[in-house]
Amino acid sequence: MTLTVPGPELRVYLLLEDLQRQFAAYMGTPSRARGYPPFEGQHALIVEVAPGLAIERVTDLALRAVPSVEPGILFVERQFGVLEVHASDLDDVRRAGEAILAGLGADPADQLRPRVLYHDVIEDVTDQHAVIINRNRQASMLMPGETLLVYEMTPALFATVAANAAEKVAPGVTLVDVSMIGAAGRVYMSGPTADILRARDEITRVLEAVEGRDQ
Repeated sequence: MTLTVPGPELRVYLLLEDLQRQFAAYMGTPSRARGYPPFEGQHALIVEVAPGLAIERVTDLALRAVPSVEPGILFVERQFGVLEVHASDLDDVRRAGEAILAGLGADPADQLRPRVLYHDVIEDVTDQHAVIINRNRQASMLMPGETLLVYEMTPALFATVAANAAEKVAPGVTLVDVSMIGAAGRVYMSGPTADILRARDEITRVLEAVEGRDQ
């Protein structure tokens, strides 16, 4: 009896151009980049496939085709696998992505379209609220009196493009936390209200512009 194994499913295919300072630093923390940390101004590709172990084939396709790209994140969770590669040359990152797509027989539009689950803007955060959030943060600190943006979406990896895009249009905001692995992605940002509203609107615009299939 021959078992038929279905090909990997492309769930997320994200090209992040011009990594911003705070987001690049976050991606370089030990909890995220177990490989080579990215730096501000570099470009990244983040891919998610199912089942999880198929990400090893994805990694082989990218690094064999373009050895100059550096793998930062290689994560195999219960159902999905995640790979992030980056380089200073945008063409290198694009070529690595093309190799992945060719190997999977896929197109970027085959990815899942992001779905917004929730977002809110909380002004004049109290000191106790700031303390409890800061105990769980993975990036910078939320200061009492600032305005807080919380944004949740699925698939979780779209939190990466959301955070990087928001920082581009509102570089004065503080990236408090980014949750990019799991059932849903979450972004916490703080700063002046005008900057936070600009960041929120940019995240919404970027997510709505993504082409893909319905979840």
